[in-house]
Amino acid sequence: MGVLRSEFSEAGLASGAFRAAIVKKFLMRLRLKLQMKRLISWSMLLVVFFSAVFGLADLKPVQALPLNRAVLAMPVLAVTSSVNEADAKRAEVKDKVDLNNSGVRSFLDMPGMYPTIARKIIANAPYESLDDVYSIPGLSEKQKEIIGKYADRLTATSQSEALTYGGDRINNGIYR
Repeated sequence: MGVLRSEFSEAGLASGAFRAAIVKKFLMRLRLKLQMKRLISWSMLLVVFFSAVFGLADLKPVQALPLNRAVLAMPVLAVTSSVNEADAKRAEVKDKVDLNNSGVRSFLDMPGMYPTIARKIIANAPYESLDDVYSIPGLSEKQKEIIGKYADRLTATSQSEALTYGGDRINNGIYR
């Protein structure tokens, strides 16, 4: 702006002429913006018009095929199971904690079990049955009582590679 003012002052134009030149420049820019908006609006209108005239926009209602028709007659190329090994094992144990496949954090909602007893249970796995847990070396009578208290929430199934992969059930990277 200072450069324009100095050019105008050198040309001998008064400050009123300077203001008029600025206003004129502003109006030209505004007119250009309006022309661009108008151009975009007209071009959008033409696109809609031509798509309607030449059938680019099909405005017919769409209906779904009944299930008893062609959909069921299509050949099936392959059927795969949607349940993987880990999900199948979790479904097998339901709401219980599987002593052979669970991580330490599975024992969080059992006061007294987490982390000490849970760590001992996991370190000595696998178990054939729940009774095998009571024979863990170094388990005190108090700890056996705590395990007995939650016996109805514990189970022992066969070990699954999908749930014990990596061998680190103490810190398996699953955090809440």
